Amino acid sequence: MNAPHPLAPLLSQDAGAARDTDPGETAEWREAFAGLLAAGGPERARFMLDELARLARAHRIGWKPELATPYVNTVAVEQQPVFPGDLALEERLGSLMRWNALAMVVRANQAYGELGGHIASYASAADLFEVGFNHFFHGRDAAALGRPEPGGAPSGGSAAHEVASVGATSLHRGDLVFFQPHSAPGVYARAFLEGRLSEADLMHYRQEIVAPAAGARGLSSYPHPWLMPDFWQFPTGSMGIGPISSIYHARFMRYLTHRKLLDCAGRKVWGVFGDGEMDEPESMSALTLAAREKLDNLVWVVNCNLQRLDGPVRGNGRIIDELEQLFAGAGWNVVKLVWGSDWDGLFARDTEGALARAFAHTVDGQMQTFAAKDGRYNREHFFGQDEALKRLAQGMTDEQIDRLRRGGHDLVKIHAAYAAAAAHRGQPTVILAHTKKGYGMGTAGQGRMTTHSQKKLDDDELIAFRNRFDLPLSDEAARGLAFYKPAEGSAEMQYLRARRAALGGQLPRRETVCDALPVPPLAGYAQFALAADGKEMSTTMAFVRLLGQLLKDPQLGPRIVPIVADEARTFGMANLFKQVGIYSSVGQRYAPEDIGSVLSYREALDGQILEEGISEAGAIASWTAAATSYSVHGLAMLPFYIYYSMFGFQRVGDAIWAAADQRARGFLLGATSGRTTLGGEGLQHQDGSSHLVAATIPNCKAYDPAFAGEMAVIVDAGMREMLVEQQDVFYYVTLMNENYAQPSLPEGAAEGVVRGGYRFGTYGPQDGPRVTLLGSGAILTEVVKAAEQLAAEGVGSEVLSITSWSELARPGGAGTLAQLLAGQGPIVAASDYVRAVPESLRAGVPSGRRYVTLGTDGFGRSDTRAALRRFFGVDAQAVAQAARQALAG
Repeated sequence: MNAPHPLAPLLSQDAGAARDTDPGETAEWREAFAGLLAAGGPERARFMLDELARLARAHRIGWKPELATPYVNTVAVEQQPVFPGDLALEERLGSLMRWNALAMVVRANQAYGELGGHIASYASAADLFEVGFNHFFHGRDAAALGRPEPGGAPSGGSAAHEVASVGATSLHRGDLVFFQPHSAPGVYARAFLEGRLSEADLMHYRQEIVAPAAGARGLSSYPHPWLMPDFWQFPTGSMGIGPISSIYHARFMRYLTHRKLLDCAGRKVWGVFGDGEMDEPESMSALTLAAREKLDNLVWVVNCNLQRLDGPVRGNGRIIDELEQLFAGAGWNVVKLVWGSDWDGLFARDTEGALARAFAHTVDGQMQTFAAKDGRYNREHFFGQDEALKRLAQGMTDEQIDRLRRGGHDLVKIHAAYAAAAAHRGQPTVILAHTKKGYGMGTAGQGRMTTHSQKKLDDDELIAFRNRFDLPLSDEAARGLAFYKPAEGSAEMQYLRARRAALGGQLPRRETVCDALPVPPLAGYAQFALAADGKEMSTTMAFVRLLGQLLKDPQLGPRIVPIVADEARTFGMANLFKQVGIYSSVGQRYAPEDIGSVLSYREALDGQILEEGISEAGAIASWTAAATSYSVHGLAMLPFYIYYSMFGFQRVGDAIWAAADQRARGFLLGATSGRTTLGGEGLQHQDGSSHLVAATIPNCKAYDPAFAGEMAVIVDAGMREMLVEQQDVFYYVTLMNENYAQPSLPEGAAEGVVRGGYRFGTYGPQDGPRVTLLGSGAILTEVVKAAEQLAAEGVGSEVLSITSWSELARPGGAGTLAQLLAGQGPIVAASDYVRAVPESLRAGVPSGRRYVTLGTDGFGRSDTRAALRRFFGVDAQAVAQAARQALAG
């Protein structure tokens, strides 16, 4: 005889009793379904429900199933796999990490009240992390790196502690793990036990400047690859960036596999995020892409502690229910991890479905209150709601009620949820893990409104925390916030190291081992640009031609990743559809309407272009995945993301900053750039500020070339710096859609182009009044016209092509700028950007020389290029007039 289904009580629950016109018939249907479930099992029951749903749709009765399921665990007790580890040891280790994380933050704030830090987030997520570290998060095997494991980490442990691992016998290039940023102290605490960080390091949490003087490394506030380049792999401190980035990293792994560049099978992307973080648009914006691409290599764990900084995430609702509906509707597999093992007996005895009914009517604000209160309060206010609940609590002490755990604090339940997620095929999976913010902090912060900002505990609260987790600390050590590390040969240390050794070693860990990638000679692919000889073209057109040539190179070509949001045809890239194809995980299942044309739309499994649709956030996330492949996968890739320049730094600047933190290498191409080159489009499409923002990012090299030859030299220099020299920089290059005569690059100018500027030409008489004219991008042609006007008036001028204002303004550009401005007379500088861009050079202007700047401040307009340049005062007439006035003094 089959055992009753764990949700059998819900089958008799008559939520629609008030509108049931035939209760007898309803009972027959319920009994029939219960019989089907008992005889045929869940698979047969699902099939029958699908058939009934199809029948209902065919008859258009206006019904669809609810996306929310009861507030219980998705994985039933009888479906749970046997826990493969030593439960007692893992709980003991988890408690030690909780303590060391707490001690680290509280110590820092006792010494320096201004440092901040977070305890409560990690307190809620500690067990979620530990199950991952011990059983699922795979590091990159040493053999995959081509070198021994750093630090000579032990690879064994006693036989009693050998447990099953995931893929331990085969070469593994490592999982990608995105960590909830406010939980960074817990990751540091684990690294301390592993021997990766010292006690001195922990004592310098958030003290990165002063730490080296004390022989320690400062620990960054959140995951920052730039600041801890051998430790953190992904920056997640800006809410929402981690979630969208994880999706596109998972998709990029499929891209590498399908293009036969790197086999990423067996690798997962894990993301541990907060429930409050799910309100960020970036967190939600790519959910359907993950489902559409069937990214079963992606698992999100959403830490549902129900609380954000100020209070409940959904005080008057249930965030777990809301997220379940959202993810299920987007096509994700949803695993609810709501209640711990302590509740199993209560559910088993609950034949009336009282618990499920109570949970269905308890909003998160009240659930937070239950978390903050003790067992006596919960007996009275939760179990006291009705007689059925009271009966369930009979025989339980207040302490037992207080210790009823939510699912995210139960290692056995977490392992079951993770195992289900790891085994699922055909969909990405989200685990909605119910936890308590500040778990174990008691009156100091558990479930309280102020818990996110709690950074200090008094002596009694420290002793209570010690007692709550049975820590091996004396009262004096607890009050003194002593860090605790078990003896080297202890069972805890052996187990800790054995688990990580079985899973490929240390994690998080950032790698930089990557073979250099040769770059072909510049003249071989860009001669048309270097020797343009007055041919008319736009720099966008020149770039696309250059890219097409690079794609043909047998070594570099396959590693190039062209990325567009939805403007390939606008930028003249349609010829690449045929040449390299658009990546599609399913190939092309249709005949495009333009199939007979030379530039027909072509999708392919091994397609090279990533066409992201109308999503700049998705495109920059895709670019970041490719631009960090050298580190994440040990395989250098070279992404070129081309887009309307206005929709770059202004629109997704936070994501670009995160890419900089992740030490990205690649090209961002701001097309139709400047405020006056995209005439008719107007205000929201005209970019006057991207170079100003780009200049604020230390490892971004921003260029505004006027001519095709300049652009080619810049791209070549960038490729060599990133692929051959393997420098952690990325290039931002603005391109124009304006056709004009392209001069050949002057001999010897290449070095100046890369440094930021060179002498383009001399005009007019050599004696008499003279001026120096600076211009960049589209406005350089106006500057040249102004020089010709002045020459006709007897005024001599020297025209400088400023390819990069920001490179000249940085400390390293001071020498080049001094050489360029070594002449006499006033200087007039003009660009298609706000005046602050050319103003950035003022500090380097030689004393005694007047410096006048022209720019396109204000809102954009719709009109012709000529009208726009006249309006903003950056045309030839305006430049010449500024020079005359400067000469007149």
